[in-house]
Amino acid sequence: MNFTEWCGGEFWDIDTIWYTDTPNFTQCFQNTVLGYLPVVVLLFFSFLEILVTWRNSTPRIPFTVLSCLKVIVTLLLIVCCSIQIYLKEDSRTVTSSDPEIVRNLVEASAYLISLFYLAYCHSQGCSTSGALFLTFFVDSLCKGILFRSELLRFQDDKTDEEMGKILLAFSVLVGSVFMFFLNCWADSISDPDYKKAENPCPQYSASFFNKLIFSWCTPLIVKGYKNPLTPDLLWDLLPSYRSEVVTKDFEKHYLTKSEIFAQPKFPTKESESMTVLKSSRSVLPALVKTFGWSFFTSSVLKLISDMLSLSTPSIMKMMISFAESHGKEEEQEAWKGYFYGILLFFTVLLQSLFLNSYFQTVMLIALKMRTTLIAAIYKKSLKVSQSSKKESSVGEIVNLMSVDVQRFMDVLPYLNMLWSAPLQICISGYFMYVELQEATFVGMGLLIITMPANFLLGRFLRKYQLQQMKLKDHRIKAMNEILSGMKVLKLYAWEESFIAQVLETRGKEIVVQKKAAYLNAVMSLFWTVAPFMVGLGAFAYYVLVGNTLTAQGAFVTLSYLNIMRMPLAMLPMMMVFLIQCNVSLKRINKFMNNEELDPFAVQHQESDSAVTVKNGTFKWDPETPEVLKNITFDIPKGALTAVVGTVGSGKSSLLSAILGELHKIEGSVNTVGKIAYVPQQAWIQNSTLKENITFCEANDEDRYQSVIEDCALKTDLEILPAGDETEIGEKGINLSGGQKQRVSLARAVYSKADLYLLDDPLSAVDSHVGKHIFEHVVGPNGCLKNTTRVLVTHGITFLPHTDHIIVLTDGKVSEQGSYEDLLQKNGDFAKFLIEYMNDDANSEVADEVKEQLKNTMGVKELQSQVSRKDSVSNYGSESDSPSLKKDDKENLKQPAEEKKPVFSSGTKLIEKEAVETGSVKLKVYFYYFKAIGLVGTIACVFFQALFTGSSIFGNYWLTLWAQDKFDKGKEFYLGIYGAIGALQAVATLFLMMIFGLTSLNASKILHRNMLLRIMKSPMSFFDTTPLGRIVNRFAKDVDVCDNTLPQNMRSWLSTFANFFATMISILMIIPLIIIVFIPATIIFVIIQMLYVNSSRQLKRLESVSRSPIYSHFGETITGAPTIRAFGRQKEFISQSDSKVDYNQVSYFPSVIANRWIAVRLEGIGNFITFGSAMFCILQQGTINQADVGFVISYSLSITQVLNWLVRMTADVETNIVGVERIMEYAELPLEAPWINQKRPESNWPQRGDVTLKNVGIRYRDGLDLVIHGINCRMEGGQKIGIVGRTGAGKSSLTVALFRIVETAIGSIEIDDLDISEIGLHDLRRKLTIIPQDPVLFSGTLRMNLDPFNSYSDFDIWNALSLSNLEKFVKELDKGLLFEVSEGGENLSVGQRQLVCLARALLRKTKVLILDEATAAVDLETDDLIQKTIRTEFADCTVLTIAHRINTILDYDKIMVLDKGELVEYDSPDTLMKNNNSMFYGLAKDAGLAGEEDNEKM
Repeated sequence: MNFTEWCGGEFWDIDTIWYTDTPNFTQCFQNTVLGYLPVVVLLFFSFLEILVTWRNSTPRIPFTVLSCLKVIVTLLLIVCCSIQIYLKEDSRTVTSSDPEIVRNLVEASAYLISLFYLAYCHSQGCSTSGALFLTFFVDSLCKGILFRSELLRFQDDKTDEEMGKILLAFSVLVGSVFMFFLNCWADSISDPDYKKAENPCPQYSASFFNKLIFSWCTPLIVKGYKNPLTPDLLWDLLPSYRSEVVTKDFEKHYLTKSEIFAQPKFPTKESESMTVLKSSRSVLPALVKTFGWSFFTSSVLKLISDMLSLSTPSIMKMMISFAESHGKEEEQEAWKGYFYGILLFFTVLLQSLFLNSYFQTVMLIALKMRTTLIAAIYKKSLKVSQSSKKESSVGEIVNLMSVDVQRFMDVLPYLNMLWSAPLQICISGYFMYVELQEATFVGMGLLIITMPANFLLGRFLRKYQLQQMKLKDHRIKAMNEILSGMKVLKLYAWEESFIAQVLETRGKEIVVQKKAAYLNAVMSLFWTVAPFMVGLGAFAYYVLVGNTLTAQGAFVTLSYLNIMRMPLAMLPMMMVFLIQCNVSLKRINKFMNNEELDPFAVQHQESDSAVTVKNGTFKWDPETPEVLKNITFDIPKGALTAVVGTVGSGKSSLLSAILGELHKIEGSVNTVGKIAYVPQQAWIQNSTLKENITFCEANDEDRYQSVIEDCALKTDLEILPAGDETEIGEKGINLSGGQKQRVSLARAVYSKADLYLLDDPLSAVDSHVGKHIFEHVVGPNGCLKNTTRVLVTHGITFLPHTDHIIVLTDGKVSEQGSYEDLLQKNGDFAKFLIEYMNDDANSEVADEVKEQLKNTMGVKELQSQVSRKDSVSNYGSESDSPSLKKDDKENLKQPAEEKKPVFSSGTKLIEKEAVETGSVKLKVYFYYFKAIGLVGTIACVFFQALFTGSSIFGNYWLTLWAQDKFDKGKEFYLGIYGAIGALQAVATLFLMMIFGLTSLNASKILHRNMLLRIMKSPMSFFDTTPLGRIVNRFAKDVDVCDNTLPQNMRSWLSTFANFFATMISILMIIPLIIIVFIPATIIFVIIQMLYVNSSRQLKRLESVSRSPIYSHFGETITGAPTIRAFGRQKEFISQSDSKVDYNQVSYFPSVIANRWIAVRLEGIGNFITFGSAMFCILQQGTINQADVGFVISYSLSITQVLNWLVRMTADVETNIVGVERIMEYAELPLEAPWINQKRPESNWPQRGDVTLKNVGIRYRDGLDLVIHGINCRMEGGQKIGIVGRTGAGKSSLTVALFRIVETAIGSIEIDDLDISEIGLHDLRRKLTIIPQDPVLFSGTLRMNLDPFNSYSDFDIWNALSLSNLEKFVKELDKGLLFEVSEGGENLSVGQRQLVCLARALLRKTKVLILDEATAAVDLETDDLIQKTIRTEFADCTVLTIAHRINTILDYDKIMVLDKGELVEYDSPDTLMKNNNSMFYGLAKDAGLAGEEDNEKM
């Protein structure tokens, strides 16, 4: 028995299926295909699901009403199938192989399997099953066809038996449809983590159907429409998208290869080698391995979507053929028209679902890839060496995160176009060949000819892209430095010079982008007009060889040309994306392959010594000279070791070498135990003071309170507005240098380490606080007495109490041993003591040291050395800086009241970034279009209208041509068609060029306005705004205005024009389509309103949550040595991950919302397509085939047009937020004008008189005064010391003098001129300050001294000579053109402070202010600065904020402030004679006043 005999007839009969008024499948087909198909679907998809879910550890789902219903209905279906089998066995004599019985058995088996599979899903904790959903969907279709067959059979044989079969078939159909309906819902969730979550993501609990159409996102969209979305309304991030989870796979693949150890040679005398960790990996293979399978899945979805899309013109061809057959002998059956319409609807519907599933998949892969790359860059930044840091500044690395990683996100959703576009073009070309034969080759040939030109343009575009990214990096790096050093820029009135530098870089950037815009215009010309060129070439050849163009040939070809339009448009975009992505990949790879710190530079083997260095030679980086040479020493466990030496001798470098921060040329380093590190310049996080101290460790309140007491922070906590919960600003902006140093020390003490590396922590406090800290923390009886301490110091007070001393000279250990041993040697250590003996305020220690030196050197030799020392410093013991180390009680730069301007609530310093709500205001659009210009805007609209109009008319012309409306020759129609194409080309070229250039000019204006406004903002803005937040505006938001927004605007304009023209075109041919358009438009408007509100707000939240990632990253880079020393890398990586996850919480819903809108809009478009098709069928006979082709081809495009219109509307609204954010900063409050109409004389001030008249200062309106009615006069040339306890208001006077803060009452006059009446620059250029923190900028040394090029080289060399830098600069290869690195990191702190002194010497104004100018430098540098000031500024008025009383005892007058009031103002002698004076009390606290001292005075 063959298959046909067994099956009971033919498997396929075209006559019964197609060429009939009542089509039906054969009985054999029904019994086999329709019976077996559901079980095949079930087995295939359940197998795929099992592969994914079999490892699930989610608890079993309990049976619910829904699951019970599923079981009951499935059992009923099995019963129905069993009854069908029984009836067939009973009614006829048949064998068990009868195909109907086999079909019923297979159906029953399928239902039974589905029952078991449902139980399996419950056991695995799966609340929904795609396999069951699809199975019952297919089963419902099959059962529907079988039921129809039974009905047809009943019409021929109306018996009770057939009625029974109908009822059973209907029961099975109803059961199958009901099961399909039940599978549209999900069971309850049993996952405990999901139940615990505060705001769980509904995707996890959504059914397969809901996931397919994204309805699980609807509640959030509705919430966003009713009220602006806030972070607490957003879903928790799914575990699979969290940074910690996502990065594991990537790291496994990326770190598979063993690290490559390169041993580069450096040109040194002994040709030494240096072991550095290098690699030459690319992140791309690891990304492919990590996300490759998911991407392959997306490719399958894209392939199915493309195939469905390519089938629509064939359906349209059948519809045209159907319309053409009307009234003819071969007229087609009426049902076929409706069948074509329904087939078209389901084809476009499925295409939409597959396409959106594809986009969801790739967008979420892109989201994971972004998370992965940010984490990888962050982790790498914690490992890069010092030389690598020079290559990549903070700004550049932030650019890697904000721009380069974004490029990957941009390219990934369209990466499949690399194979999809050629595939669509080739298949479209084949179907066009079917219609036009060899004429297709002519059109395709024209397309191929243009490709080489495009690839050539692409190469140029890549070149410009590289240039632009380099310039952008340079600009962001400059902005980062400017913002970091803003206070210095304002004090020196240097803003204009740095504005010019940034604008110059920005100008070059815009020039490069304009070149790229021209290339983009030409490329767009090729690819936009390409489909038209293909059509024109093909039609021309087709008609010129004697063929007649028919409606079918024209519009099927036109449909395939429309399909080709997207891949052809995407190819140049893909070229641009790939070029940008390739550039970004190289930049990321360059950073990821940067040299790392050698993890084996320092060994950690057990030893009797805590630190052992043998024959160690070290460099900061390969290109610099050795900083430490042949170092050998041992530090015993539990010992207190001091490291001493002059400026540049290598003290800080020694600690860095122990930490493994330096390149080790040769030798070995070994440390034992946990390390804590206190850097010379304290690193403070933007966090609470308590968090800065506990530093990721568990809170131990007893230990914490003990540390606070020992580190003398108790008083500070009482003064701070919220105690230890006070938020500390970026870089410790609201703490003084001394406070920062003590917080840094407290962090180390709290860590309970074994080895403490202390880099001069006592330099920022006065003598008695230093003594307190030494006694309670560092010294032999301090809390660290049982640990190993390495203390870099310049104070001789503490040296007698140390166990061991290492003396460094020019990077070598010149001496080491105990204090007594080194005194006996009478070597470098003795010279060091003489150098600094008089710099110590503790006279008892100084006297003791003198006695010891007399015994070892002899009286005469000692006197000779001391006299030489005194001849260098005219004022002996006063050589210490008048503003040197800070009094413990002076550690706050301002009193509590003075700190209020940087606190809004008492605890928060950094203001929360403002998030706009609601729709973007019209003024933002006006602001942007004003920047574009009226002419540019009108020109763009005109050329867009011209292009769209000519495009529509070109297609309409084909309908006229196909009907030969004008009864003209083919040359006439062809000529007009060609002219229309030429018009399109011209319109496209001009549109792209005008839009590109005007939008770039607009972006340039927006950037300039924001830059100028920020540079003119008062300091209070920078104190309360994180630098990362401002940099984010200059990086991401400016990039949006440069690239993203113009593309969005152009796409929106084009899509809106297409949408409008398409609707009008269809209405003209089928006016009744308005019945479909009206409800579709209403639904469209509702959906658009719902979506845009939520999408816009999600974009805002994402922008705001992005800034902390960059701020935290910048902090990490700065504090990397401290983080590494404490071993806190994991904790900081975790913090970064949490910030990225928080950002993804806004980003994930944004991606899903995009899909939500796309599915619904494409649904509306599909509804319009279906409506158009149905009206064409219903109006058969009144509408010709050419019009059918025209309507259907445009209705097919309406789906895409609608989708893009709302997408572009939303994208414009979300990206215009970038303009809104720039505009916000372009409208910041201004400080006073830089230049006023009233200007001082060019030689003002001549005398330097400073007069305070009833001066009162408050930092903001509504706050209390911090200075109360001070009246005093300082004569020109006088030296004034300003002293007072914490909160007295000393620094407030300084900032008021420079008008950093304006006086609230009273006035300040200099040479009888009220300073509030003149411009800020006229004032600040006539004053000079040497600030506490030496701030340098990347650029040449000359630029750092004279950014305006106002002085000659002779003047600069003279200033360098006086500041003792001449020898150092002359030894540099480039001299004055020596490149200073970011923050001046390639100069020591002392050298940086000397550069600041050189700046002061160049300006040489009549008024000089020293604001704790030497607090962070050693005593030798301090001595040089003081000597220069006393000689070079002898005739100037010098105001010194002093914390060491002995340094100002020779001053002319002393101002003693208390609680913002001037309580004493007289000469030091007079004040010291009065035992009741506050000044006397301060002197007594410092150990300078007593009976003996009074007698001496």
